[in-house]
Amino acid sequence: MSTDSTSRPLCPMHRVDLPEAAPPRPATLATGTPVWLVTRYADVRQVLMDPRFDRSSLHAPDAPPLLVVPNLLDDPNGMVNLDGEPHQRLRGTVQRAFTPRAISRWRPWVASVVDALLDDFAARDRPADIIEGFTRPLPVSVICRLMGLDDLDRERIRHWADHALSGGAHTREEVVAAMTEFGAFGAQLIDERRKSPGDDLVSSLVAAGDGLGIDERQLVCGLVVAGHETTMTALGNIVVYLLTDRQDAWAGLAEDEDAAATAAEQLLRAVPLSEGRVLPGLIRRAVEDTDLGGVTIPAGGVVAVQTVSASRDPDVFPPGPPDLFTPLTSPSVIFGAGPHHCLGAWLARLELGLALHRLAARFPGLRAEFTAETIEWREGQMTRSPRRLPVSW
Repeated sequence: MSTDSTSRPLCPMHRVDLPEAAPPRPATLATGTPVWLVTRYADVRQVLMDPRFDRSSLHAPDAPPLLVVPNLLDDPNGMVNLDGEPHQRLRGTVQRAFTPRAISRWRPWVASVVDALLDDFAARDRPADIIEGFTRPLPVSVICRLMGLDDLDRERIRHWADHALSGGAHTREEVVAAMTEFGAFGAQLIDERRKSPGDDLVSSLVAAGDGLGIDERQLVCGLVVAGHETTMTALGNIVVYLLTDRQDAWAGLAEDEDAAATAAEQLLRAVPLSEGRVLPGLIRRAVEDTDLGGVTIPAGGVVAVQTVSASRDPDVFPPGPPDLFTPLTSPSVIFGAGPHHCLGAWLARLELGLALHRLAARFPGLRAEFTAETIEWREGQMTRSPRRLPVSW
């Protein structure tokens, strides 16, 4: 079984067949590297929280190849690939800006971006493409505002993000060229903020990292990409789900902001970002022989965590379509768990909750002018999402 199959079933993401929640079993990456595929909820949480499964040894001299083409997550000195004290020191520089309390202060900013985009979208001729008019610009507009980059060309960011997390759509040379340009942008931005700090997120990172030997450039580039790529993908796929299979939820999303936030959590669990593809940030390596769900993972063994399968584990979550307005009964693993839990999880939750509530409230009669068969998919990335979705109201 290959965990990185190049075939792409042309169906909505919520309908894809995912690996079942079962004991760890052998699988193979696109590079030919053998791995242990981990899909059960309890096993996934153990891998992500147990220090016997780490990230740094994935870049040891004897480590097998994980990626066919390099991407932003391939830097051995990047925060995602560090463990222990070095990781804690670097993460501590960033995480204060992403606590739930800090995120709550950004709510008016996020809400203003949502409302401005919906104002513009409402003025479009119908049918209108909701990807171009709302789901794609929203996350990148939010992260640009938080980082003080309102004047930056959004297409440049999308270009960098497409290459930073490429899953085969671009050649090695194209990725290296884009990442070189991206890195130069990050270095210039940091230099500008060091000379003239403001009240934006980049200035806060520079101030917090001074004297600690931290590569702020790598942090800034990571935040630009992570701050919008997965949220953009999730929102587009969620809109497909809601306008095709779950139109019954539209009125509930419009009625109450808190209910929409609860629904966003359930929707993240129900609508995957990829069809079984192993995301590089969710791979670990055993540093010693370790029992995992009754299976011994030998020292040096690589494990590939599948959080979307774990989020449908029937021993933890009720099978079938989720009750969108009922809170989860167990902590979500969609954003990971443990030391490498996604820093931007609370920002993503805020964006998705506000976006779904205000979209449904503003357009109570929103309807699809597409079918599952007519969707053109954005492929060749670590994730899959619709390129365009014509809608009317």
